[in-house]
This record gives sequence, structure tokens and C-alpha cells, in this order.
Amino acid sequence: MTRKPKPLPSASLHLVLALLDGENHGYALMRRVAELSDGSVRMGPGTLYGTLNRLVADELIVETTDRVARDDNERRRYYELTPNGRAVALGELARLQALVHRIAIHLPGGATA
Repeated sequence: MTRKPKPLPSASLHLVLALLDGENHGYALMRRVAELSDGSVRMGPGTLYGTLNRLVADELIVETTDRVARDDNERRRYYELTPNGRAVALGELARLQALVHRIAIHLPGGATA
């Protein structure tokens, strides 16, 4: 029997989805999460960096060390998805789409989308 992976916690989910666009640094990730959620999710530094550290420990993201000359603050730490992290992010998207579809078909009038 194969076990389905556990859904990601909300903060982790938002960060891996924000990293689907590619490598980014912490402050930009906070802004991207707010943008993707239309402002409904805002992460403070504690949540952001605690979650980034957990995602690194779980090998879903890595801190990038291949630094091309950047015009911004060189103290910034950049992160990107690992291949497994990308697969997990896409799996989470599929899981959420299926959930929304299952709920929509049980609403009065059936699925509208």
C-alpha cells in the first residue's frame, strides 16, 4: 500500500508555490506570497525564515550558492526548489484542484467552472 504524502502546512505551501517562479530571496518571497494570495496571507520574518529552514531540512528547497553577480545586497540569501520540491509543489496544486472540483460538484447547481 502506497502512502499519500501529507499536505504541506499553509506557510510551506505558499512558499513552495512562490518558488515555482524561480530562485528568490526572503523579502521578495514575503511579497510574492502576499501577491499570490491577493494580500490574504502575510508572513512575518519569524514565520518566513522558520519555514524556509524547515523546507531546507526537508530537502524541498536549497539555499543557492552559485551566485551570479547581483546588483542587490550580497547578504541576501536566495532559495530555489529542488527537483523533489518542485514535484511536491505541483502535487499540492493537483491535490487542491481536485479538492475544489469535488466540493464544487456537491454545491447546489453542480460545478460552475
